Amino acid sequence: MPSPYRALFGRRGTKSFSAAGLLGRMPLSMLGIGIVTMISQLTGRYGLAGALSATIALSAAVLGPQISRLVDRHGQRRVLRPATLVSVTAVAGLLLSAQQGWADWLLFVFAACAGCVPSVGAMIRARWAELYRGSPRELHTAYSWESIVDELCFIVGPILSIGLSTAWFPEAGPLLAAAFLAAGVFWLTAQRATEPVPHPREHHTKGSALRSRGLQVLVVTFVATGAIFGAVDVVTVAFAEEVGHKAAASLVLAVYALGSCAAGAVFGLLHLKGHPSRRWVAGVCVMAVSMVPLQLVGSLPLLAVALFVAGLSVAPTMVTTMALVEEHVPRAKLTEGMSWTGTGLAVGVALGSSAAGWVVDAAGAARGYLVPGAAGLLAALVAFAGYRRLRPQSAPAVAGPAVAGGLPGLPGPTDPTGPTDPATERRGEESVA
Repeated sequence: MPSPYRALFGRRGTKSFSAAGLLGRMPLSMLGIGIVTMISQLTGRYGLAGALSATIALSAAVLGPQISRLVDRHGQRRVLRPATLVSVTAVAGLLLSAQQGWADWLLFVFAACAGCVPSVGAMIRARWAELYRGSPRELHTAYSWESIVDELCFIVGPILSIGLSTAWFPEAGPLLAAAFLAAGVFWLTAQRATEPVPHPREHHTKGSALRSRGLQVLVVTFVATGAIFGAVDVVTVAFAEEVGHKAAASLVLAVYALGSCAAGAVFGLLHLKGHPSRRWVAGVCVMAVSMVPLQLVGSLPLLAVALFVAGLSVAPTMVTTMALVEEHVPRAKLTEGMSWTGTGLAVGVALGSSAAGWVVDAAGAARGYLVPGAAGLLAALVAFAGYRRLRPQSAPAVAGPAVAGGLPGLPGPTDPTGPTDPATERRGEESVA
């Protein structure tokens, strides 16, 4: 292990909570595809399978930040265990209902409740932030490591879930995903020494962390970024089927994740200067440009190469995003803020996959790659438009037309619904403490 990563795990308890986080995050890549595989095998109804998977994703997108807000107020152990029990019970009900052939509406009820799954990745990153607060070099390495773990989940998870459901029994994939979630969360919450201490009630300002102007930019951009991921998944499967090698789609998509994993590992070794907002905008733009070669590929090997190159910009952009969340969200709402970025991604994935499916049906798989290309362009435009909300401010914002601008529809600094400057909020918290 390179020295920055070795030093990162020098603190007691870091290896244990990181391993628990790996287990707890496996359902992120296993549950949706496992349910699609299960329902398609049991009923042959791909429409129902996709609708159930989308229901879980959208439910998690809505409930995840609310669970994280409770975690910021009451602690990980008190909130994550009950939430996980609700989610695991709902998954069990969904599997039983599907196996017994019960009514479709009951499947959707269980799917909606299964979305009560905590954002384990945000919980782990909050622990790193607590351990290495005030140490940007170590936090950069920690967030890079967590990006590697995310990509490992997306490399291994779908293959494991689909393989078990097809080779063993249809319910095996989602069943194992639920087991991973329960084991990971209960192992994580048993580790009290590294758990962030909830902030006193007086440190919690009213409203959501999403009132932060900087976080708004990140979340809106992540909706477009999620659309890239969702569209690439759907179109790649369709492209592989058109060329007669549908089974190879999972391997090609694994190469996409592998490119991100490799970039994240190298990114964590770098000593970077300058404000992360500049790197973030550059990363989003590179991600958008990397969608262009996908319009030109004509074979699976070339597609794999293009996706590997496209993946190189993913992890560094995600790592930089977490650094910006920590900077722009008050400390008492950090876990919630990190969860909102995941919500943006989940919504984007649902929109991107739906749009890509429509384009593929109407014009074929080759045209389908226009969807991630358009999503990348949109992400770059939003990043440019919102850059001044993310860059460091040398002086407090002054009310006036020259400062109050920003993304359309989002509150500016003089908007009474918006928060005060996050840095000021944080300084206020520290003075109270």
